Amino acid sequence: MTAVMPAGVATARDLVGPAMATAIARLSPEVRPVAAYHLGLAGVNGHAPVNGRTGDEGKGITSASSGPTAPRSASSGPTAPRSASSGPTAPPNAGLGPTTPPKVPKPADGHAAEGTAQPGGTKPAGSGKALRPALALLSARAAEAAPERGVPAAVAVELVHNFSLLHDDIMDGDTERRHRPTAWTVYGIGAAILAGDAMLALAQDILLEDKGPQGLWAARCLSVAVQRLIAGQGADLAFEGRDDVTLAECQEMAGDKTAALMACACSIGAIHVGAPPSVAMGLAGFGAHAGQAFQLTDDLLGIWGSPAVTGKPVRSDLRARKKSLPVVAALTAGAAASAELAALLGQPDPLSEDDLVRAAGLVEEAGGKDWTENEAAAQLASAHRCLAETPMPDDVRAEFAGIAEFITARQW
Repeated sequence: MTAVMPAGVATARDLVGPAMATAIARLSPEVRPVAAYHLGLAGVNGHAPVNGRTGDEGKGITSASSGPTAPRSASSGPTAPRSASSGPTAPPNAGLGPTTPPKVPKPADGHAAEGTAQPGGTKPAGSGKALRPALALLSARAAEAAPERGVPAAVAVELVHNFSLLHDDIMDGDTERRHRPTAWTVYGIGAAILAGDAMLALAQDILLEDKGPQGLWAARCLSVAVQRLIAGQGADLAFEGRDDVTLAECQEMAGDKTAALMACACSIGAIHVGAPPSVAMGLAGFGAHAGQAFQLTDDLLGIWGSPAVTGKPVRSDLRARKKSLPVVAALTAGAAASAELAALLGQPDPLSEDDLVRAAGLVEEAGGKDWTENEAAAQLASAHRCLAETPMPDDVRAEFAGIAEFITARQW
């Protein structure tokens, strides 16, 4: 399945990209390069990219010597928590500097920094999808405000999203994101943690700089979403040490870890410009359902996704033995394939490529893939119902719907 990137995402890059760069410039000099690298605003040596590329794509920049150890999937057992497994381990200089980065040429005059607007809305190398900023800008427009008024809320949501990604990469031991080495493999674990913390604090600062009550309400909205995100991440970690995770628990975890911030992104712009509660609540409901659909689709990509789309190896979630929604749906289906899958994932040795292929087949055979696709469609339908019931301009409703369709139609 494929989909065309909605036009609102390019608009979000045009408006929010420069504001993100300005926000990151406010960080302390020790963590600023780490955040800029993670966001795609600079290469590992702090230079802006040439022609939209940092020069880091596809390069293993983990360290000048041994580099980080194997990620969590190479641990001694499938149910050991990350803290009890072998990885990740800090690169040799786990402090606040990059680990012997390669030279990246300085940009010629006239080239835009990565993460800012590129000609024609082109997605810059190393940057994210900008879905949450696009949703936040649409949220402001739903309240009949100019999209520019939604920029502070959009920046705050994107900062929080990237705070979570920086920490998640460390916890998962992931060594690649957006087709580049992850920040912790380049700058060290400590620096990546601090950069994430700094972005989280900055997000709240940006909202609270609005002295009116709307700034406080928006900050509260974001804070609640972060608390749920952390709860979901905690549940995800706890699931690794359990072999009795239910599908209901997994859905609740996805609602906290992913859908809560999506619901915030869909409503925070409206809240920040003083929209009526009925509009904000309707948008939050849309975002909650769209966020669940997004996570279901992400979990499909985690097993069957193309590395060109995901930026991660194929079957990466199975390699890490993650209790993702398709896997838990398959494990709890009560089929013969469910028992075989449980035995395969429960073996203490690392899974071979043949094991991974077999595991993916068993998930499909036990009905995990079909259930996930059907549930994603059901969540998308619920999201559309929320849109239909919430008062907003028709063109804004159509753009929200387009983004919802896009995030559930990514290729796998």
